[in-house]
Amino acid sequence: MERKLFAFDIDGTLLDSNKQALPSTIKALAELRKAGHFVTVATGRSRYLAKPVIDAFNFDNYILCNGAAAFLNHEQVYKNLLPDTQIRAFIQEAHDLTIDTSFVGLDVSKRSTTFDPERMEEAMRSFGSTTPELDPAFIDTDDVYQVLAFYDHELEHSFDEKYPELHFVRWHEKCVDVIPKGGSKATTILHVANQVGLSKEDVISFGDGMNDREMLAASGIGVAMGNATDEVRQYADMITADNNNDGIWKALVELGFLTGK
Repeated sequence: MERKLFAFDIDGTLLDSNKQALPSTIKALAELRKAGHFVTVATGRSRYLAKPVIDAFNFDNYILCNGAAAFLNHEQVYKNLLPDTQIRAFIQEAHDLTIDTSFVGLDVSKRSTTFDPERMEEAMRSFGSTTPELDPAFIDTDDVYQVLAFYDHELEHSFDEKYPELHFVRWHEKCVDVIPKGGSKATTILHVANQVGLSKEDVISFGDGMNDREMLAASGIGVAMGNATDEVRQYADMITADNNNDGIWKALVELGFLTGK
């Protein structure tokens, strides 16, 4: 079978609702690798938050921070940091509006403020993490791949025109990711595909969240999990079962990449 690139979101896709890996998913990844396909994670998580999944699923390749970083065979091949002037201006405005923000590096995250600890904790707990430690000076000493801004839908699109070099992507009711404009999982997946000699048509992606929309739309085949919202499903080529009911395995069988169970 012709070689393909398979990209998988983590939360709500590779992991079930209990943040565990289904046996069928583990088997599916093994079968894809055995067949010679290129398999990668494509997640909003940074490296330290993705590491348990990377290790558990034996990933050698991973796209992190909503596409701001990419690794092939554990070596970084792509970096897209936030523009310093614009992100500092946004953080100052967020501070003035009492919106908490956190800086995301590859291997650590630090928050810049403490206005609403409960809001931060709710968002971070949704994917099994905790509120980052306070360190407002992190931006002065470390690479910032993305920023978390903890605000709800009332402020949706409030910052888009003010900060044309930034892209605001909601992943939780209480929080958005702030990434470089033009940056996304989709952009980086296509960059990686090109590096390994594959085209857009060779990409099959799986996701369920708002930050997976571009990835699903840009792939040769975009597969939305059954637990994805209607909005996310609109960007997909097919809908599979949810993340608790062998959605990845069933889609791969339907697409002809796997047989039986």
